[in-house]
Amino acid sequence: MENGEIPENANEHCPGPQSESAGKSDACEGCPNQEVCATAPKGPDPDLVAIAERMATVKHKILVLSGKGGVGKSTFSAQLSFALAAKDFQVGLLDIDICGPSIPKMLGLEGQDIHQSNLGWSPVYVESNLGVMSIGFMLPNPDEAVIWRGPRKNGLIKQFLKDVYWGELDFLVVDAPPGTSDEHISIVQFLQATGIDGAIIVTTPQQVSLIDVRKEVSFCKKVGVPVLGVVENMSGLCQPLKDFRFLRMTENGEHTDLTEEVIEYMKKNAPEMLDLIAASEIFDSSGGGAAKMCTEMGVPFLGKVPLDPQLCKAAEEGKSCFSEQKCSISAPALKSIVEKLMAKYWCKEMSVEQ
Repeated sequence: MENGEIPENANEHCPGPQSESAGKSDACEGCPNQEVCATAPKGPDPDLVAIAERMATVKHKILVLSGKGGVGKSTFSAQLSFALAAKDFQVGLLDIDICGPSIPKMLGLEGQDIHQSNLGWSPVYVESNLGVMSIGFMLPNPDEAVIWRGPRKNGLIKQFLKDVYWGELDFLVVDAPPGTSDEHISIVQFLQATGIDGAIIVTTPQQVSLIDVRKEVSFCKKVGVPVLGVVENMSGLCQPLKDFRFLRMTENGEHTDLTEEVIEYMKKNAPEMLDLIAASEIFDSSGGGAAKMCTEMGVPFLGKVPLDPQLCKAAEEGKSCFSEQKCSISAPALKSIVEKLMAKYWCKEMSVEQ
């Protein structure tokens, strides 16, 4: 337990050896370290000083959170980082989803390794102004499961913050796992002294997601992290009509593909239809979606991003949706959200500095 680190064999939700409740809280019952922690001298964690020194060169720190998994939080984190880097900002993307690190895939960095220098761990770079750090770079086999309890996860997050040499950064985007568990408490605890700009919360329109997102908003309010805004992702399927497949279904579930015939018919009889965008609600938004929730909870609503197959393809290929014209539906929506964030929180400061 050097430097107040949480031992690997500690119970889940361990308060930490330096906590006043160490060895005394309910979470300590049955822990092999209970007696040692209860009698150990208490004091500030010296690692927080090292973290503060590292973070002193980072101007803005943004958490990307979601109450529920599978809502596209990592996709948004990746595209937000691409968008900020495209504006010539120095950007770092930190993936603290220890058990499900998807950021290396979404930035086209699978198979890359972390390198050690005399300044610390070096991020893996997509571009000269976009660096990435993730446990995904440390796994010998990408299919290997990370079966860690809370204390070990917290130890790695602390190591990412104090040992990674980012250099001068305009923005550090932190992609967190879903929920409000150990990783979230740790990242807030470790960064709070250095200042967190706030959290962007990602949801989908249906109530089953919004129920959990309300808890995420409540978490931010309890720990003192401002909510920069909520993004409603997968807000309806949108794509050009000509990109759809057209099928004729039979009663026994079999189908015949009529796509070529339908496209040819439209070319001959209604060519103007080929330029139309087809839209359909995938999730039930009859409850008002994220916009209504934001009004009720008093947090900003940043906008909607449609479910765009081209954006999904860009994420699979590890590319920016802004670099090509293929993401013609999702890219403008994402760009509008980034511009809204810039105008509301950072535009004046950044323009003065530049």
